[in-house]
Amino acid sequence: MLIDIGANLTHESFQEDLDQVLDRAQLAQVQYLLITGASLSSSSDALQLASSRDYLFSTAGIHPHHAIECSSQALQEIKSLATNPKVRAIGETGLDYFRDFSPRDIQRSAFEAQLQLASELDLPVFLHERDAYPDFAQILASYRDQLNHVVVHCFTGDRTALQAYLDLDCYIGITGWICDERRGKHLQELVELIPADRLLLETDAPYLLPRTLKPKPPNRRCEPAHLYEISRVVAQLLNTSTDRLASQTSRNAKKCFHLP
Repeated sequence: MLIDIGANLTHESFQEDLDQVLDRAQLAQVQYLLITGASLSSSSDALQLASSRDYLFSTAGIHPHHAIECSSQALQEIKSLATNPKVRAIGETGLDYFRDFSPRDIQRSAFEAQLQLASELDLPVFLHERDAYPDFAQILASYRDQLNHVVVHCFTGDRTALQAYLDLDCYIGITGWICDERRGKHLQELVELIPADRLLLETDAPYLLPRTLKPKPPNRRCEPAHLYEISRVVAQLLNTSTDRLASQTSRNAKKCFHLP
């Protein structure tokens, strides 16, 4: 059984066939799914969806792309959502210096505010970092002792960043990025450095369709059922079986997010 720790199932691309998407995930042995909240509205929608099925859970947070929306009122509403037992982490939050959709100083402020909230609620954090090392690591380090579990989701960084996050006792989320022989080549070489008890798997659906998937869906959309392909590629890179990898990463996810 697999656990997808990050799927954006409130994305508009799932509006027409969400039930079938969830059915396919179950058939693909995905035991639990965490639905990512990336804004106030999507966090609310994620919780609503998570509440509809026993095997669904969610996160609540404000993505750095939306950091400009991270007002004190918004934080209070995120806090309110996070008191629901279906919400298992604060996030997605962090820093994104690749797209810079929000000014960097505002991103940093929103990131710190949500780390403080996670500390207050004693919840794990689900974090986004792209082209923002070392700022991201420095901010995280200043709060790490106050935090529950920490997940650096969709890791795509270099060896230096990876080691810094492991030194901060973070879990590392691996997506279909690793299935890309072009931009994911460096990640294929780094994955063996992640301790077995710190590795997590995720699709980040509908994004990052594994390039190794055959046949590819006509809509080119990634979905939780494709987690098996990610696990197959990672298992091959680690010279282990998919069953053993699934067992290990599921144990990690259950411990990290306090899943049943």
